[in-house]
Amino acid sequence: HLYSSAQRKVTLSLICRFFNSDIITALRTLHSYLDEGPDSTATSAERAEFRRAHYSSALQLLVSNIQADWLHQLTAAQRAELWDGLFLAGPPEQALLVLMDAIGELRPTSNLDHVVSITEKFLQRGRLAELLWSYCLEAAPSDSQQLRETLLGRISALPDITANKLQLNNRALFRPQQYYPLLATEMLTALEHTCQALRAGTDCNLTFVAQTLGKVCIQGHGGSVLAVMAPRLSACTRSDMVWQRVCWKLLENVPQRWMETVLTGLVQAVSGPDALGRIIGNLVVTNKKAQFVITHKLLLLQYKYEVLQIILGYLAADRDRRPLLIQVLRSVSQAWANSSAVKHTPLEQQLYVSKALLLSVSLLKDSEIQELQLLQCMLGGMQTHLDSNVVRIRHMGMVIGEYLSSRMDINGTKLKFEYDQDEETRELLSLLAPGACDEPEAEPVNSIYKSARLTFYHSSDDELTPYDMSGDQEISKASPPRYLRDCLEILISSEDPVRVELALKAAESLVRKNSFAAREISVQMSKVLLHMDDKYNINGFLYLRQATMVALTVTDCIPVAHYLTTEFYSLNYSLRQRLDILEVLALAAQELSKPVTEKKAASISSATTAESTPYLGDNPVHWQQVVEKRIQSKTKRLTKVLPVSLATPNRYAPVAGHFFFPLLKNYDKPQVTFDLLGSDHLVLGRLIHTLGLFMHLAVNAPIAAQMGCALLDFVWAVRYHADQMVRRGVLFAVCSVFLSMPSQNLLVDISDQLFETRSWLADVAEGDPDADCRSLAVQSLVLLDKSLKKQLQDPQAPTVET
Repeated sequence: HLYSSAQRKVTLSLICRFFNSDIITALRTLHSYLDEGPDSTATSAERAEFRRAHYSSALQLLVSNIQADWLHQLTAAQRAELWDGLFLAGPPEQALLVLMDAIGELRPTSNLDHVVSITEKFLQRGRLAELLWSYCLEAAPSDSQQLRETLLGRISALPDITANKLQLNNRALFRPQQYYPLLATEMLTALEHTCQALRAGTDCNLTFVAQTLGKVCIQGHGGSVLAVMAPRLSACTRSDMVWQRVCWKLLENVPQRWMETVLTGLVQAVSGPDALGRIIGNLVVTNKKAQFVITHKLLLLQYKYEVLQIILGYLAADRDRRPLLIQVLRSVSQAWANSSAVKHTPLEQQLYVSKALLLSVSLLKDSEIQELQLLQCMLGGMQTHLDSNVVRIRHMGMVIGEYLSSRMDINGTKLKFEYDQDEETRELLSLLAPGACDEPEAEPVNSIYKSARLTFYHSSDDELTPYDMSGDQEISKASPPRYLRDCLEILISSEDPVRVELALKAAESLVRKNSFAAREISVQMSKVLLHMDDKYNINGFLYLRQATMVALTVTDCIPVAHYLTTEFYSLNYSLRQRLDILEVLALAAQELSKPVTEKKAASISSATTAESTPYLGDNPVHWQQVVEKRIQSKTKRLTKVLPVSLATPNRYAPVAGHFFFPLLKNYDKPQVTFDLLGSDHLVLGRLIHTLGLFMHLAVNAPIAAQMGCALLDFVWAVRYHADQMVRRGVLFAVCSVFLSMPSQNLLVDISDQLFETRSWLADVAEGDPDADCRSLAVQSLVLLDKSLKKQLQDPQAPTVET
């Protein structure tokens, strides 16, 4: 489509004339126009004309006739030589565009697989390097801007294009983990050819290679590419001025809109300031965009010490760049002396600014420091730091004050403070004499490309490395069960590890797809899964079992919930099994409370996970997140436009009581293997958290008020428990009650307990040793006060008397 209609007509008539004769002869004739050897029957003018005007159209015609009978009559060897070879012998940019268009247009058939295989060979045989090198030889662009932009897009987004089309059948070479390091190696090869050409007196153009590098980096793959390129460029530029000039020219030709991502990735990939200086030269002096990125964005808007050390060392290494180091020092000293910043910025940021100030001053000469006149900045900043109530900030001020006074030589007076050295102060003091960054020894240039090329592709069959098949596994002859009852029978009676694993992996999807059959055996299957052990060491066993039990509970709520809550207090269960019961009930309640439209997404997510998910109560921050999310949902924001969503029934509300109330019985009756109020406080904390989660999910349910009263009565007895996890669970449960219980019920049903509850929460917020407990108590007080205020201000609200 990038060629004129006249060119296409000439090409079509030419090829149709060929195909009217013998097919093999016609294909060999096409090959003669690409053959540069002495045996070629075409003249050089004919070959040049074919490459320029007809090659792309010829390939498009071949792809459009990929289903023709004559193609399938060729032997495999003939097809590889004559048909595939046409894509691997001509101008690489035209071949790549045709191949990528074909992948996007063809349907998933064997023909698509054939084109994909040719594309894979295209990459393996170094055709990308040839493509990049062909553009390096052009003194001026010979193609259109549209064609060049299209080609850049295909090269930089090849993994995305193939993944969108091939999906699970994508080739390994097309995946980002392999493709982008390969592309980096091909760019290095093109740069090596450029160096060789310059030594021979041939001019080269690095614009397209620079555009390719920038395009890849802006799409988020700069880390993979520069992790390969930076060490090689560092090694090649150690003693080779031609390589240095090539690198400088490469960076100069990167488009301004992509300069930031390239420099950011490069600074993070190089081994030290010397390597950075050899690769980019004085780019910060000649390019304003690069100067802003290096001296401002990377230094002052992020807090990575490694980047700080590299950039400051780079600025100090050259006479032309030292004025920028002084400019950076002025900015850093102003930030360090800013009293507002000292009071309101995080300690990590202040530590970073202190490191930047120390490193900058240590890299300056005494004469340069005297010209800067840092005395006022030092006195003001040091006073601000010493006035702080935070010990760490005072120590920073002392360390920097001592060093600055020693470098400024104020009438021979040097400040000296008394402070106890800790890890932070020792780290600051270690920066006063920074050593040179060690860089790896240079590799021979010839070995660089040989080793890199062999990593990704081979130039001939003789160099092929045999695959490591030591980890291969024999394909299983067993097939997964297709019916739920068959799955249950396998789990009960089979001793074959393979069949058991297949049944366990298929169980969840079978339950969700066959709800009628699942209801018939839901309790029996839950019992089997609850007592099932991982005696075959199945990968992801805990999660697979849990996901199936959750699916059973969601499908047949009341019977399964009744069975699990009853078994929770039964004899002869381990603590792990009791925790499993709570986890299953919690996950099932959460799924039931979500809209029905999210059910498929939950099933797909569970099918692709192979490890056990952690219990919600393991992370106390989760409780705060739940409460915070609920608080945010109750907060009105006039400037926020909420999306319109369709109302869907809450499947959890009608069955909330079946999850909640059975767990409140028998908690104070110690069993032979279970003492909930005694030594088994871990289970107690999980139980209280699970009940609080049930309460939270029951918002707007008719039974919410009854659940809230029962939950407060239950947790009241253990509010002063010695274990902090139990106390966190209690406070989470109280927050859930205040969030989910209607305001009028708070005032009417538990009015007798409100005053005492508020006093207890105030005591916890002030004196509990655990920070999470104090935070949850404060949130509970806020929620309680809001609910009571709202209720008392409503004239139509029912009172205690009514």
